[in-house]
This record gives sequence, structure tokens and C-alpha cells, in this order.
Amino acid sequence: MIPAKPDPVGDPINEAPVVNLPNVLTLLRLLCVPVFIALYMASHDSIVMGWAADIVFLAAALTDIVDGHLARRDGLVTNFGKIADPIADKLLTGSALIALSIDGAIAWWITILIISREVFITALRFYVIRRGVIPASRGGKAKTASQITAIVAVLIPTASLKASPVVPDFLVWLQTAVVNVALVLAVVLTVVTAIDYIAKSRALLRQS
Repeated sequence: MIPAKPDPVGDPINEAPVVNLPNVLTLLRLLCVPVFIALYMASHDSIVMGWAADIVFLAAALTDIVDGHLARRDGLVTNFGKIADPIADKLLTGSALIALSIDGAIAWWITILIISREVFITALRFYVIRRGVIPASRGGKAKTASQITAIVAVLIPTASLKASPVVPDFLVWLQTAVVNVALVLAVVLTVVTAIDYIAKSRALLRQS
């Protein structure tokens, strides 16, 4: 739903304190990016580091859900959060996608499509933000969830699954199936939500 009136961006009177828990979680997510990259690079020689990289990525991704919920619930939405939050998300998922594509775990065209979409929509978001804020849609949330699911599944060390005493072949098959389904959803939703956001942005600009 597009707001009827412009969002009061840049109005310090209406803004919550910049130093608050949601923004701290956003900064924590940013700090997790280099930690994740270091762990992922080390995972080439260590299954333990592979699991560590997966856990750090998942934990960082979950902070996006928590900080958004807290910001809305406690009235702690800030201009800083509106800018830093999507940047932190894109850096986290983008770094993971690039790293996995370098290793051939995810096709480059998928990574390029997703990152190009995110860069374009982020730029568009900044362009229209002074005229209004378009809330995250269910499709956008599903897109993010599918991307995270795919990345988390890909990051699971396959070697540890093959060594599992509990039907290792089934676990490897399940991992592959989850990755493929999540990536298909991510690609479809990446395109659909981009078209939807562009349409809503045009409507918002016509109203102002």
C-alpha cells in the first residue's frame, strides 16, 4: 500500500534517537559481513569453518527480521535505519552470492540478476524516499526468505552430510532439492517484486 502522504524523512522532530537497538542490530549485521567472508574462505579447508560460516550468515540474516519488528513496534524507525538496513541486507546476501558463484555453487547469472535488481531498487528507493516510503510487500519478504534459504542450504558442508550415519544420500538429495527450489523462487520473486516496486514508485511520483 502506498502512503497517502509523504513520509516525513529528514524531519528531526519526528525521528526516534539514532542510537537504539534496531540500529545496533543493523550495524551488527554489517559487521558480520567481513566475518562471514573470512569464515567462508577458511571453510575450503575445514568443515567446522563451513558450519561456522553458515551459522554466522543465518544469525546475521535473522537480525533483519528482529530489527524491523522492534523498530515498528517501539516507534524506533529512523532515517539512518531506512538507509542502513537495506544496505546491510544487500551486502550480506550479495557477498554470499558472489562467494558461492566464484566457487561454482550458484550460477553467475542468478547472482548477477539478484544483485542488479537489488542495486537498482535501492537506488530507486533513495530517489522516491522524500516523497514517500513504499512498505515491504509480502512478495519482497518472500524473495528475501527464499534467497536466505538457498544460501544457508548451499553453505551446509556436503562432506559432513555424506559422513552422516543417518541416510547420507537422502540428506545430500534433500540439500540439493532445497537449494534448487529456493533458487527458482528467488529468481521468480526477484523479477516480479522489481516490476511491482517500479509500478508503485511511478504511482507515488505521480501523486506528489
